[in-house]
Amino acid sequence: MKIHRRLSISPATGIALLALFFALGGSAFAVGERIQSLTVAQQRCTQGAVRGIATVTGDPTKGIANIPDQFTSSGVLFARRFNCTGKAVQVRRIATGTFEVRFVGNGAQSAVASGAGNTLTGVEPVAGGAFRVTVHPAGRDDFADFAFTIVAV
Repeated sequence: MKIHRRLSISPATGIALLALFFALGGSAFAVGERIQSLTVAQQRCTQGAVRGIATVTGDPTKGIANIPDQFTSSGVLFARRFNCTGKAVQVRRIATGTFEVRFVGNGAQSAVASGAGNTLTGVEPVAGGAFRVTVHPAGRDDFADFAFTIVAV
């Protein structure tokens, strides 16, 4: 004796499956739209864009304290550098724990910085389109030479 079963779906199950279908389809559509918007290149140097990044580490063989007092764009002084204009990123050491970073041709008005290790940093714009970065160990009032990263916006 052969028993034939007929697949029957209750109205509640049908509505639940339909809702699941639309929910998954809507999520896939939304994710597709988001991915497409992420792949569109951001215009360089526009308002709100990251206009420059520099991770200043100093020459690995000499240390950060040996950065010269004149602006230089020597690649050995940076772990990372980016200028939205495609021009140079320059750094100079003013005094112990005080540096200036310049993104040549860049109109960035503000920046933030972060020091390596347990340090605090301060950033202020200075003449010539540069930013002065001060670095000091947390809990101390003196400045010290530590690597830092600056992001100009």
